Order: sequence, then structure tokens, then C-alpha cells
Amino acid sequence: MSGILVLVGTPIGDVADASERTKSAISSADLIAAEDTRRFFRLAKDLNIDVQAKVISFHESKEQERIPVILEAINNGSKVVLLTDAGMPSISDPGYRIVAACVLAGIEVDAIPGPSAVTMALALSGLATDRFCFEGFLSRKTGERQKQLVGLAEEVRTMVFFEAPHRLLQTLDAMQEVFGQNRQAVVCRELTKTYQEVKRATLGELTIWAEGEVLGEITLVVAGADPKPMLDLADPKVRQMIGQLVKEHELATTDRKAAISQIAVQLKLPKREVYDIVVRDGKE
Repeated sequence: MSGILVLVGTPIGDVADASERTKSAISSADLIAAEDTRRFFRLAKDLNIDVQAKVISFHESKEQERIPVILEAINNGSKVVLLTDAGMPSISDPGYRIVAACVLAGIEVDAIPGPSAVTMALALSGLATDRFCFEGFLSRKTGERQKQLVGLAEEVRTMVFFEAPHRLLQTLDAMQEVFGQNRQAVVCRELTKTYQEVKRATLGELTIWAEGEVLGEITLVVAGADPKPMLDLADPKVRQMIGQLVKEHELATTDRKAAISQIAVQLKLPKREVYDIVVRDGKE
């Protein structure tokens, strides 16, 4: 008889946020895979749970090694519970590889929801919540982080990031350079904990604020870019402007095809549309 893998969301700070289903899942597990076993046992003690299951570590460096162990246990009929230090497993935490392995093997996977720093910060931010994207942690490398932010410069959805407190100032500074210092953003610190703080301001103001000591777990919410107005390609003035841009680039590069491609990318237009404007309008 096959067992099951259960992803269990754990409190992000306040242990009182643990649901009865969370407690029941831990109590009834045959095997528990925890990101940090010491933190898990501390959580179990705080929740007054007598852990009967075998407990193994399941952190990033152990993930590949543990997957066969977990699959074997499930195939032998065990109920395996996977927990991370805080929040839902596989969301910027270990977990998605074992889920993918279970799906591939036809093994049942379930999840017990729990507190989420992403949705809590988004709800508290006061920024648009109808559409958002979660970007997790940006790269620690300056050049790579810059490239990631440039790729998000025109993202119109509200963006949610995780960041370490000692890198917050660098990240905010990089964001204001790419997104502009007037872009609205919110720093959520120590969510659900004793010293919870929500700081709402522009990126420029937050960069100055972060020059002081900032401690604790950080979730950063950033407003999306203002949508750019669509170009009306039926407007003669717009068509003339596009033709002129292509002409200027062509004079600089002596290559019409390359100029058309460059302007199409710059204006986010199909290459064929720009080509038609240049060729058709040029004949009139």
C-alpha cells in the first residue's frame, strides 16, 4: 500500500498561527523531513506535540540525497511530512524536487496550508493586489542582480521579494537606480513576531531609512511600473515618428534590416509592423 507526501506550512513567526491540521499531521506522521531538525523539535515542543515519527534533515545540501529515502518510505506505505523552517515547503525553500519526483512516480502529494510572508506582506502593503509576482531572493552578485532588476523594470504587476537584512540597503539602492527613486515600496520586517514593522515609502526614502541598522526577516513589496500607453499605428504622426527613428538608426548603421529590428525591440512592436511602416509609407 502506497503512502503519501504531505507538505505542511509552518508559522513564519508566531507559533500560535499553527493550525490544528498542522498539529495533527505532525502527530500522525511516520517520517518527518525537516529543513532544520533542531528548529522542528523546538516548534513541536512549543506546540506541545509528542513526536513519535522518525525525523530526518531535508535542507538544500541534503535534498538530492534524501529523495530516494523518502520515496522508499512512501512506497512502503509511510505518511511523510515535509516541513521547512517557516512557511510552505518549496516556496523559496527545499521541497519542489521531492514533489516533482513524487509526481513522476505517481505518488500522492497533499498540502496543509499555513502562514505566508508573501501574501501577508502583500495584503499589508497597500499596493495593488489584483496582479502580483513573487521573485524570491535576488542574486547576491551585483552584476546578476542588476540584470534581474533591469528585466523587471517594466513589470506592471506588484512584485514581492525576500531579502536578508544585511543586504537590504544594497538591494534598495539597486532598485532605485533601475526602477526610479519615486517608485512606491514597502519593507515588512519580522512579520507576526514581537517587533513586526511595516515601512511604506518610496524606494529613495527607504534607501535612506535602511542606512540605519535593520534586523530580522525581510519581505519587500514593490509597486509595478506604470503601463506604457499603446502606440496608435493608424496615427500618421506615430508612423512618421517610427519611420524617422528607423531612418536615423539606418544612417548610423548603414543597415536597414538591423535598424528596423532595433526600433521594433525598442518600441515593443512586431518587426513586421515596423517594416510595413518603413516600406509602405516610404513609397507614398
